Amino acid sequence: MKDSFPFVERAGLEVLDVGRGSCRLKMPIEGNGNHVGIMYAGALFTLAEVPGGVVFAGIADLQRHYPIVGELNIRFTNPVTTDAFVTAALSDAEIERITNDLETTGKTKYVLELELTDEAGTVVATTTGTYLGRSF
Repeated sequence: MKDSFPFVERAGLEVLDVGRGSCRLKMPIEGNGNHVGIMYAGALFTLAEVPGGVVFAGIADLQRHYPIVGELNIRFTNPVTTDAFVTAALSDAEIERITNDLETTGKTKYVLELELTDEAGTVVATTTGTYLGRSF
């Protein structure tokens, strides 16, 4: 990810865990604060958007297919003064559908509904992201 997305690297986003169609990510508060001492909304947006590509990378051949975000809606619910976290996972049935779509039509669409949390586990934002998978 670091070579492909320098912005994400500069923000300090960390991949804590990755599996088949799943991931857990962390956005550090350090370097991502705003003018009132809480995490910058753009840093939280990045934390919410990146899982769509990470889960795709865990199930698709990136030499043949690529993901791209189609839409992301975010609702901020609490200020963030600590590192922030997100966990994303696709069901086995959804993984099967996505990979089948890619093999038969060369494209797919999938949705992730996520909760971003702070270190205490408090939900700080909820998101709905629509992602597109395409063949090169």
